[in-house]
Amino acid sequence: MKILVTCPPMLGMIDSFRYIFKEKGIELSAPNVVQTLSIEELKEIVPQHDGWIIGDDPATREVFEAGKAGNLKAAVKWGIGVDNVDFDACKDLDIPIINTPDMFGGEVADIATGYVIALARETFEIDRAVRDGEWIKPRGISLSGKKVALVGFGDIGQSTAKRLLALDMNVIAYDPFADNSSNLPEVEREAWPNRVEEADFIVVTCSLTKSSYHMVNTDVFKKAKKGVRVVNVGRGPVIDETPLEDALKSGKVYSAALDVFEVEPLPMDSYLRTHPRCIFGSHNASNTADAVERTSHIAIDKLFNFLNVK
Repeated sequence: MKILVTCPPMLGMIDSFRYIFKEKGIELSAPNVVQTLSIEELKEIVPQHDGWIIGDDPATREVFEAGKAGNLKAAVKWGIGVDNVDFDACKDLDIPIINTPDMFGGEVADIATGYVIALARETFEIDRAVRDGEWIKPRGISLSGKKVALVGFGDIGQSTAKRLLALDMNVIAYDPFADNSSNLPEVEREAWPNRVEEADFIVVTCSLTKSSYHMVNTDVFKKAKKGVRVVNVGRGPVIDETPLEDALKSGKVYSAALDVFEVEPLPMDSYLRTHPRCIFGSHNASNTADAVERTSHIAIDKLFNFLNVK
């Protein structure tokens, strides 16, 4: 039996998990993956394996059909987001598949909150200047009493809200699918984009779906308060990057902190790279040793269950 892992965070700690496969007599394939493999690469490699632990790869119908024609019997999507995986194709092809939800709420919320603080106090600009031999003192904004439009109120969103409330901020959450029985009564609930003009920060934590694609767009930026600060730790295409760039150029958006992008890695010719008040992640907000270990063990267990590995 052979199992393929293409998830970069798990691959980064793969030596911690090799013994699990070795004990079961399973051959482990752990290719070098920066962010994702291409469809053509996947069509070549996936059929050679009985099981697949998927990262952010384009796990399309075409890939699963190739896998089914080969040895593929089951798959697990490592992590929460499933926008890159064709679950309908798996159902049609009778390939069992599942993800690992509710794994990284705290970890991603930590990054989101760190970004809010960094944008408010411009710590990133100070760091850059000191490295260049300067000694600047930008005047930031206080967080107490500021309002956050929180897009997404699932595990990550609620974990983020707890941290923002602890900073004495006011939170309006937008999520038509979230349970209204949250244990955070201080959080106001609204339909998007009602009252977005009140927000000092727009913080995106939601997954990518047909309804969330480009939901932060030209109309939203027009409606938003001048000088709003934008954070995205959800999925890149939730924000339409072209009007975001325009809003940064005009000053409508004062600054942005982005861990995710419409195209990843962020293209070298992206305007965002040139803007002095943008800070970036590498789609890495969930990546802590603790979270990777926890999630990888769950992914392995789920895949072994599908494959009847005892």
